[in-house]
Amino acid sequence: MHSTEELDVVVVMGQGYVGLPLAEAVVESGAKVYGFEIDLNRVRSINEGHSHIDDLSDDQLRAMLTAGYEASAAPEVLCAADFAIIAVPTPLDDGGGPDLRAVESAARALAVQLKPGATVILESTTYPGTTEDVVLPILESRGRVHGRDFFLAFSPERVDPGSARFGIRNTPKLVGGLTPEATEKATRFYEGFVDTVVPLSGAKEAETAKLLENTYRHVNIALVNEMARFCHDLDIDIWEVIRGAASKPFGFQKFTPGPGVGGHCIPIDPNYLSFQVKKTLGYQFKFVELAQEINNSMPQYVVGRVSELLNEQRKPLNGSKILILGITYKPDIADQRESPALPLIEILRSRRAEVSFHDPLVEEWNVDGERLSRVPDLDAALQDADVVLLLQAHSSYDMEHVARLSETLFDTRGVASNTDGVYKL
Repeated sequence: MHSTEELDVVVVMGQGYVGLPLAEAVVESGAKVYGFEIDLNRVRSINEGHSHIDDLSDDQLRAMLTAGYEASAAPEVLCAADFAIIAVPTPLDDGGGPDLRAVESAARALAVQLKPGATVILESTTYPGTTEDVVLPILESRGRVHGRDFFLAFSPERVDPGSARFGIRNTPKLVGGLTPEATEKATRFYEGFVDTVVPLSGAKEAETAKLLENTYRHVNIALVNEMARFCHDLDIDIWEVIRGAASKPFGFQKFTPGPGVGGHCIPIDPNYLSFQVKKTLGYQFKFVELAQEINNSMPQYVVGRVSELLNEQRKPLNGSKILILGITYKPDIADQRESPALPLIEILRSRRAEVSFHDPLVEEWNVDGERLSRVPDLDAALQDADVVLLLQAHSSYDMEHVARLSETLFDTRGVASNTDGVYKL
């Protein structure tokens, strides 16, 4: 396997959920690694050995620092980079399109500092054509020429936060360069710390492959979410339906319904593809837009189901005590990005419900600028609530205990036993 030990410097731009674990993987290959980060508070905290992400412990971060890793906000570190990896956020803008300001800013910084012969790799998820149409012109804006002075490729991040099974090393890495030589250079780099590297024919193919992966999940989650709704109306147990279908050893992959979708990938990434199709070709990517409509409507649907449960008890939603369990977007991690819990509590509060929350991984929750503290005594809160609403099934929750103490438990994840007082999505 190729090693990056002969490389002078690798700079990973952006030290968040993608960039910091990537930096750790590169450090383990033997390279000198800088984590370039514009947030000075984050730089200071990282260099003091405090990790801000779930997938990297303080001990792991300290081991990186001992091995020579350093977080820095100084543009000068870019000058020495043999490989510069752009792993910055790409959220949606107010109009629903991709916000590439962080990517453009990173490219502009590199355009000033880029070392001759360096390879730049974009990992930030974006729409097809970004590497060639956005990043390349910025890097060439000061007279440098791709293929002579530097090389450019795209390699989508495939981080699965909180996963004990898949990490950077054992998750195959896609690579697509603007030229075959750029693809080869990026491939050799990743082979230093990734077991399987898959070269593709170009950057656009690599960009689109990432979007296909997440669009596939987005559409299938929407499918089971819509099925959950009509199965409820038809008095069919959707969880039994899924259990039955999942027994088929071929031609079916299990997806489960829920209160909405969260994280960066599912609620955001497919929009990049939809945006580019509409912008370039002038027509809609109907599957994505329909999936978005269905998945975005799930918080409202959940509130409607809660209201029905209260109505059966002759109680209005107005003034009822609703306890939310689990506000992160994924079980057993503290990440709240795009969590459906936020729109859901906003709807509940707009209808005058008294809402409290508990999450073993989150002590305070920012809701519309207000800091909510989790309930101090979970058992007391369970007994006091008119409806307990399970949004995220963290493994630390004893669901039999939760169901026993709850007057009414609405389980949106299908994990509780079918007992009196338990209702499922």
